Amino acid sequence: MKTALVPLFPGYVFCSFDIEHRLPVLTIPSVGSIVSIGRTPAPIPPSELEGIDAMIRSGLVVSPHPNLFAGQEVYIARGPLEGVCGRLLACKTAYRLVLSVSLLQRSVSAEVDIDWVRPLRNTRAA
Repeated sequence: MKTALVPLFPGYVFCSFDIEHRLPVLTIPSVGSIVSIGRTPAPIPPSELEGIDAMIRSGLVVSPHPNLFAGQEVYIARGPLEGVCGRLLACKTAYRLVLSVSLLQRSVSAEVDIDWVRPLRNTRAA
């Protein structure tokens, strides 16, 4: 068995900068553009990045995951991801919490104990 490290968001670098002074960022070799909606740069909500950072620091096995548009929104009530919100995905043998960076249409997932999970809302996903 071999362990391989893969980037969670291939092709993206996350940074914080004053958008009015973006030229130094754009002149870095291999930087093609800044994520934007139309011509307006679009920041990623801090809560999305904080949730992914918590997932990485948790020590759980984290892997890239296709972005989801359907699935129940949940929060983790116990365990190393306590307080993190995301979507729950049921697999054949386990449950996974999926956190997304909506703007990039990219997600990451980690296996969670179903006893840790609580519904965020009392609604079913369409």
